[in-house]
Amino acid sequence: MYKHSLKRLVDFFVALSGLLILSPLFVLVTVGLYIANNGRPFFFQERPGKNGRIFKIIKFKTMNDRKDEEGNLLSDTDRLTPVGAFVRKTSLDEIPQLINVLKGDMALIGPRPLLVQYLPLYSDVQRRRHDVRPGITGWAQVNGRNAISWEQKFEYDVWYVNNVSFLVDVRIFFLTIKKVFIREGISAEGQATMEAFKGNKTNNK
Repeated sequence: MYKHSLKRLVDFFVALSGLLILSPLFVLVTVGLYIANNGRPFFFQERPGKNGRIFKIIKFKTMNDRKDEEGNLLSDTDRLTPVGAFVRKTSLDEIPQLINVLKGDMALIGPRPLLVQYLPLYSDVQRRRHDVRPGITGWAQVNGRNAISWEQKFEYDVWYVNNVSFLVDVRIFFLTIKKVFIREGISAEGQATMEAFKGNKTNNK
């Protein structure tokens, strides 16, 4: 019952309360990033949601659009602004996704919505991460976030799909708060975020 009905109600009311409580911080970060990113404080990108349905995720824009001489975007590390680095380390960049939760695109807890181009690269098992709404935080995020391998991340995502419950969501919620305070697993070693997923190492389903 929780997975199919109550979870959505909890998500809506918690997201609404969160936006109201965090509204002063929301405005402050928006102004800071507006200045740092030449008037573009928000980042919009298409992501696959439940059952692979495409939606536009909303995040604070932590990287600028600097390019090299050939017109290619610089690396994440080179484009990460000082303000953006702070916002990312404190996970404040996730706040606008509460709007996605209100709209029903996302849940508070669930597998993180990844890039659309990854869809054909998943194995049948990994694809099950789309059986539920994607979340702002999830089981993979509290077990390593960007510091673990893609294979481990997908294993955690599928575990969550198989074990969705109110108690599991509460546990992930409080573990997320802990991770934010100790700033653990923000990036992969030697990178600002996470290296791109290039498909499975084997063809195992």
